Amino acid sequence: MPVIESELSRRVVVAAGLAGVAALAAAAAPAISQDRSQPMQTTIRATDELATQVNVFTVEPEDQPKLVQLLKEGTEGFFSKKGGWISTNLLSSKDGRRVIVYSQWRSLKDIEAFRQDPNFGPYFKGIAAIAKNETISCDVAWVLHA
Repeated sequence: MPVIESELSRRVVVAAGLAGVAALAAAAAPAISQDRSQPMQTTIRATDELATQVNVFTVEPEDQPKLVQLLKEGTEGFFSKKGGWISTNLLSSKDGRRVIVYSQWRSLKDIEAFRQDPNFGPYFKGIAAIAKNETISCDVAWVLHA
């Protein structure tokens, strides 16, 4: 289960409506460490030390399992090998129409470098063929936990 830490931060969420994403991510499975040595826990905390990226994919319900598989394969075979990657969680909506990707990176520069990789375009074309995507760069503004 992810560890959620509460810290004061000067940063705010870039996009509105993401309050529930932290709660959804809390239910996700443990991430795999970049060196694959052991599973690691996703830590959701309000800090300016990490870059958070949220992708919301909209898909037809019959394509949701295929999209989850493509995202899982991309994360295991590509994203997780990039410098600065920390963790990725995939969340599938109960209605089958959305997949949310909650990723943590060391910095926005690492995310941009990843997007410039020549393999990113061809990989993403396969996803774009079945889903619409909204990418949101965020700062975790606030977390509350028991």
